[in-house]
Amino acid sequence: MIDLSSYELVWPADLFIAEGNHIAASGRRDWTSRAQWLLTEAFQGSSACSDFDNLPAEAPKSDDPWGQPSATAWGKTAVLTQRTWFRELIDRATEIRQFTEPRPYWPQRKAVTGPVAPARPDAVRLDFARLIIELQGKGYLVEHFGEECVDVDEELPNPAEVLERRLGIGQLWPLKPVDWDEDTFFGLVEVFHDLVSRPRDRSYHNWNQCGWHHQEFHTGPARVLYRWRVNRLLAGAGVHYRLADEGEDQGRLVAVTDDARADLVHRALTAADPDIQQRTAHAIALYRGRGAAVEEKRSAIIALAGILEERRDLIRAELGKPDDGVLFQIANRFEIRHRDASQQEDYDPAFLDWIFWWYLATVELTTTLVQRQQIVG
Repeated sequence: MIDLSSYELVWPADLFIAEGNHIAASGRRDWTSRAQWLLTEAFQGSSACSDFDNLPAEAPKSDDPWGQPSATAWGKTAVLTQRTWFRELIDRATEIRQFTEPRPYWPQRKAVTGPVAPARPDAVRLDFARLIIELQGKGYLVEHFGEECVDVDEELPNPAEVLERRLGIGQLWPLKPVDWDEDTFFGLVEVFHDLVSRPRDRSYHNWNQCGWHHQEFHTGPARVLYRWRVNRLLAGAGVHYRLADEGEDQGRLVAVTDDARADLVHRALTAADPDIQQRTAHAIALYRGRGAAVEEKRSAIIALAGILEERRDLIRAELGKPDDGVLFQIANRFEIRHRDASQQEDYDPAFLDWIFWWYLATVELTTTLVQRQQIVG
């Protein structure tokens, strides 16, 4: 069993496991260079990559080249190889601690230098710009910005033009965070989510010190990592928006909710029925969009009420009549689904938040009931 105490992940464990399993399952002869690149990216420092490089490359004598090392005739565990070490690292990734920034040093702890200055408003924008430059250096923008090579004489795409086509704002590259207003900053956060793609391999070009060239790009893992990094950055700065991880608005900034509501959103989006899933995702996107106003929230509630109306027989069977009607009285009588003189319209807009989450929870409940009936049936 390998010692994990000296390793720290700078990636979410699930993403490392997924990318590691992709390498393990590929059967490619050049898997070691891909593993080295993954270890370089996913771990803080060089310990993991160095330990991998110092292991013998010979495959174990087993029918399963990715299996665990077998015991010898003397009862001793076989020597680890790069394959078996890498397999164990993937299998035990959830045990590896996450890298965190260093705790405050003596002057900060003892306030020797005086009171801590408040964070500058543009600090999060500077950190975001540093993140983008870091990702660019690792090849995550090559698909859209290109990559220089001393052997290739061709004009690369202009990053400023790439960003302008997306945002309609010129002169955004090189990044100058001190010049961004809030809308520009948030726009860039969303645009780069759509631009990043992870190179799963790279090769070093020695000629004239050209440097690393990246290849085999994939948007999925890049966007997972990007959302994870950006959301940690925004949360640490006290920004009350985050990039949505799933749903119709994936990769777009949405209002932050508590963990329980975030879990509810996740469960509601796992409906097996594609039509219900799409309508639920649309309602969630309407409701939690940045700057969603009363009309968007009302439309989201109407969409959920439509799903519940279709499942009224199921609700009636589970709750009994007339309790099923309670679900629809509020939407029908408080100027949500219909608008006429008989409806109540003088109520706090915060009421919409309550009814949305109530309806979403009920949609999720009815989806569970439908799935249970299908299993029993």
